[in-house]
Amino acid sequence: MYKNYDDYPDILNVSDIQEILDIGRKQAYELVHSKKFHVINIGKRIKVSKNVLITWIEGGNLL
Repeated sequence: MYKNYDDYPDILNVSDIQEILDIGRKQAYELVHSKKFHVINIGKRIKVSKNVLITWIEGGNLL
């Protein structure tokens, strides 16, 4: 069930974020729209660098 960060791709989608943080879909979308870290919008897709998410999780300053 639990994975290591290394098991995830370098560029994450919202479902990866849900799994990593063990949160629901709505919470994951609220988080990526919160501007707490840099996201990439490609059409309707939302992508986040794994390094950016890990830095945010660990309390690093991003913005």
